[in-house]
Amino acid sequence: MLSIVVPIHNEEPAILPLYDRLTSVLDRVQKPYEIIFVDDASTDRSFELLANLVETDARLKVMRLRRNFGQTAALAAGFDEAQGNIIISLDGDLQHDPEDIPTLLGKIEEGYDIASGWRKNRIDNAITRKIPSRVANWLMAKASGIELRDFGTTFKAYRAEILKDINLYGELHRFIPALASFYGARIAEVPIRNVPRPSGHSHYGLNRTFAVLFDILTIKFLLSYFTRPMHFFGKLGLLGTTLGGAIMLYLAGFKLMGGEIVTDHGPLMIAGALLLLAGIMMFSTGLLGEVMIRTYFESQGRRIYAVREIRCRKESKDKSRGTVA
Repeated sequence: MLSIVVPIHNEEPAILPLYDRLTSVLDRVQKPYEIIFVDDASTDRSFELLANLVETDARLKVMRLRRNFGQTAALAAGFDEAQGNIIISLDGDLQHDPEDIPTLLGKIEEGYDIASGWRKNRIDNAITRKIPSRVANWLMAKASGIELRDFGTTFKAYRAEILKDINLYGELHRFIPALASFYGARIAEVPIRNVPRPSGHSHYGLNRTFAVLFDILTIKFLLSYFTRPMHFFGKLGLLGTTLGGAIMLYLAGFKLMGGEIVTDHGPLMIAGALLLLAGIMMFSTGLLGEVMIRTYFESQGRRIYAVREIRCRKESKDKSRGTVA
């Protein structure tokens, strides 16, 4: 079964054309499906149009959030509600062509866990969208080790079990492939069409640049040090305490030889003390992080691994129960 998740916010002109194109493509795919529209507190008639469509199509479901939580939260709501074993997400502004859905599904059927869209020929403004996007995608690829050329597009297909291991918050929806790579997800990139937005205006621009950069740093930390924060903070703590300790030992020896620390090496003494304190604080932060991660996994019943499949012979199962097949 397929689940199509579409987050929307003030997309009234695109609702009916998108619904018609989606149903046309999905009917040709010949698989059972559901379409989930998530209205992120639109202020136009988007929800009213969707509410009318629900009355005519049992395969359609509409969720309405209490306030504007953002695209990541809208996608998370749709993923939680989805019943299909394959979930496809796309934007509701008609810049994603539903005709590309079979191509994404083809990669999933080849055995990949995620089929990620790649806007090979982008039609966006070069200064405000294309160049910042290329820089961000390059940084994200280096930080995550996942060689994707387009992390930002929402148009992706997922195996449902992959999404169960991922908790979305902030603006992390664009980095789902990177987060999924932590659990060994197999990822393929698929060229998709990028068509001009027929109406309205984009919600993204240069103002999102710093948010994306902060998210890249977050992803780098999560992928490298999530289960071992002491390895990150411990290095900084070791560097700080080593330098600070060395400076303080030098000053102590200088003082024992009759020197005046305050008059001769006052700034150096302050630097040494600060480095020593900072190093101790980093060690403490790392230890607290280790305790918090341990508490998180144990209290939530979460695992630090993900099983792709388990195979065994039927005879082994029956013998373990005291019978012979």
